[in-house]
Amino acid sequence: MSANGVKTVSQARTGFARCGKFSYFVHNQFINKMQSKHFLPKAAATAALLACLTAAPAQHRADQQHLTDPQSFTMILLGDPQGYTKYDINQPLFELTTAWCADNIDSLRIKAVLCTGDLVEQNENIVRNRAMLNQTSRQMWEWASHCMERLDDKVPYIIATGNHEYGYVRGDEGFTHFPEYFPFERNSRWADCVVAAYPNREGKASLENAAYEFTDSHWGKMLVLALEWAPRDEVLAWAKQLADGPYKNHKVMLLIHSFLDERTAQRTENENYRIQPRNYGQDVWEKLVYPCHNIQLVMCGHTGKPGPFEDSVAFRRDKNAAGKAVNQMMFNVQVLGGGWEGNGGDGWLRILEFMPDGRTIQVRTYSPLFGISPSTKHLAHRTGACDRFDMTWE
Repeated sequence: MSANGVKTVSQARTGFARCGKFSYFVHNQFINKMQSKHFLPKAAATAALLACLTAAPAQHRADQQHLTDPQSFTMILLGDPQGYTKYDINQPLFELTTAWCADNIDSLRIKAVLCTGDLVEQNENIVRNRAMLNQTSRQMWEWASHCMERLDDKVPYIIATGNHEYGYVRGDEGFTHFPEYFPFERNSRWADCVVAAYPNREGKASLENAAYEFTDSHWGKMLVLALEWAPRDEVLAWAKQLADGPYKNHKVMLLIHSFLDERTAQRTENENYRIQPRNYGQDVWEKLVYPCHNIQLVMCGHTGKPGPFEDSVAFRRDKNAAGKAVNQMMFNVQVLGGGWEGNGGDGWLRILEFMPDGRTIQVRTYSPLFGISPSTKHLAHRTGACDRFDMTWE
């Protein structure tokens, strides 16, 4: 790219080559014809081809999403995607959701894409249980990485690692491949917002425990804390020190894998995992969320069961020690496309629109899978009480 934003000849050739042999052949034929008929230099001929391509009409979107207020911004919430990555036939659905996020960065003014964790079904396993998956751990990690690559260098994405990112198959042990596939350097947009991180259970520098800072003219300064699966006491102490100390005047959001049960919205506790040390939802509430005056939104996944949509979500509000209401929301898509061995989630995600009043977040539940076609776009918006609602910041 030249200084004025125009592609150079070499960059154009590289782009065509990436499209495959046919596109590169068309490129060469066009260039040769322009040079022979119109006596154009090669650079001018390439520029003419690019002009033809960029002059073509934009793709018509069946269900293009827009802000309800042009001064708002959004964050997109993706529920646990393990059901997508564990079957090869489901994997494109995960990429559709991240591609949709990338495509809507400008139209929805997306500041960040959030994920509740469980990118994979098993962290370290080569023996495939055909009753529940057909991919090895490496194949699942590679596909999850490929899908998130859609967002690299475009927007920060924030992942709260889940139990399936740890140990061998379900999160009983503390080792993980997460920092191998998601090193800090892979997304340049993290350099703009990551302000603190805490070592993982193996003592490695990792985004498993990280703090992300954002600013907005209406919302002021905000901090998103993303924590590891079943966080250790020292991780909760680190997060509390940030919220109470250098970021005490920020609006703080917590992204964590396990916090609420489905439907009842009871906080998780005494889960049947061997990992130690550990804290589940009720512990995290008592040690971190309740004592901090400025954590007023908690987002999680992890729980859920096949059944109505209400069995994959939960919401509650409780007062913290300062008397301020804390919004707590669970969203986990993994069984929404046909159960545990279904399609992985029907593409459902949540659009969180931060309104310009600086205190209201409008929640919408949307599926790019249904929204991509005129014949199914009427199914793309869920409108029940658990699907569209407002959260307020006090």
